[in-house]
Amino acid sequence: QVQLVESGGGLVQAGDSLRLSCAASGRTLRTSAMAWFRQAPGKERDIVAVISWSGGNTYYADSVKGRFTISRDNAKNTEDLQMNSLKPEDTAVYYCAAAYGRPYLPRAPAEYTYWGQGTQVTVSS
Repeated sequence: QVQLVESGGGLVQAGDSLRLSCAASGRTLRTSAMAWFRQAPGKERDIVAVISWSGGNTYYADSVKGRFTISRDNAKNTEDLQMNSLKPEDTAVYYCAAAYGRPYLPRAPAEYTYWGQGTQVTVSS
């Protein structure tokens, strides 16, 4: 089994930056894609960004492209999401996820095996 624990959420103002981190324990995820999803109240859980097993390929939702950067450190079994120029519409619970055994860029929540508990990001205007 794998446990994913997110950290770094909080309350910020529009235009500010935050860095989310996700630490995995239990087994290595170096052959698995990892991603960040987010879910706002009353809405579905949406993909934010995905990074391939090697870190060489990434995918970003159009809404965050150019503002967010996903990264990973396979030696430490961690992934991060650097969020810049935050907007009120970025307010959501952010989830770290791992698609065990899927090395590339899956985008659907159903393709992900392990999930963190979520961390709240609130952006005030």
